[in-house]
Amino acid sequence: MDAGKILVAESQGIYIIKFVGDVRLNLCTTLDQYTDDMFEANTFKTVIIDLTETQCIDSTSLGQLAKISILYKERFDQVPTIISTNEDINRILTSMGFDKVFYIVRELVSRVEYLDEVELPTQSVNESEMKQRVLEAHKLLMSLNENNRAAFQNLVNSLEDQ
Repeated sequence: MDAGKILVAESQGIYIIKFVGDVRLNLCTTLDQYTDDMFEANTFKTVIIDLTETQCIDSTSLGQLAKISILYKERFDQVPTIISTNEDINRILTSMGFDKVFYIVRELVSRVEYLDEVELPTQSVNESEMKQRVLEAHKLLMSLNENNRAAFQNLVNSLEDQ
């Protein structure tokens, strides 16, 4: 499996976030900072999440995507778009309730190309900061639906007790 990376592009207020390979916890701090910066930008109009080259995605990364959806809904009273052509990833998205908080495009007519695509650097964080990121991401997932609440309640309780 390919090591994960996050590529980003922006043009005229349209932001693209592309997950490539095996996207895991180690990329979440970078994504969280990028998300905050994106929503603070005066030019921000929309965001598209491209998962067409995602091989695997962990629950913390999904929590970061949930954060994007929640912030987008608060700002525009709409849901953002995810492009995902991988049936395994689509099953994960549906099981987490993402079909209720994102518009999911499952088929592409042509390959998607982005101008000036840049890879977000991986930021190192200490154990305490990482625990906070994991806790926040899973609380966001839990807020999406009761199935997620049941699935992640023990993990959240455990992290809060530490």
